[in-house]
Amino acid sequence: MPKLQTENFGSGDQTWLGSTHGIRNARTVVLDVSAFTKATHYPDGYIPSGTPLAIVGGLAVPYDPTVGTTTGAGILAGHLLTDQKVVGTQDFGVPLFDHGRVIAAKVAAILSAWSSFVAPAGAKNGSNILYV
Repeated sequence: MPKLQTENFGSGDQTWLGSTHGIRNARTVVLDVSAFTKATHYPDGYIPSGTPLAIVGGLAVPYDPTVGTTTGAGILAGHLLTDQKVVGTQDFGVPLFDHGRVIAAKVAAILSAWSSFVAPAGAKNGSNILYV
């Protein structure tokens, strides 16, 4: 008998999007899987849609406003557009939503299990996102 596996597909909770502007223009970036912790960032196997990302060394990592701009992780590049399943430790391409409208309170609600989110002020915002 073959080994069968059930898998659900979907776009996740995208209530954090404040408009449809920018969805079709999400750019592809490479996600640095080693920068994310399974127990913290994706306990169910998926990095959730809306996760704020920074670009460090050409790779997408979790945005961390507490590190300032020294490493680049403190400069918001945008948000993960769709849920992304993490399998193994191989880095992979993901859609980065980097311009449009975002409802900051909804991002915070989605990420409440592992992080809070506050819309960054000017210099820490490397994207063209309007937070409402």
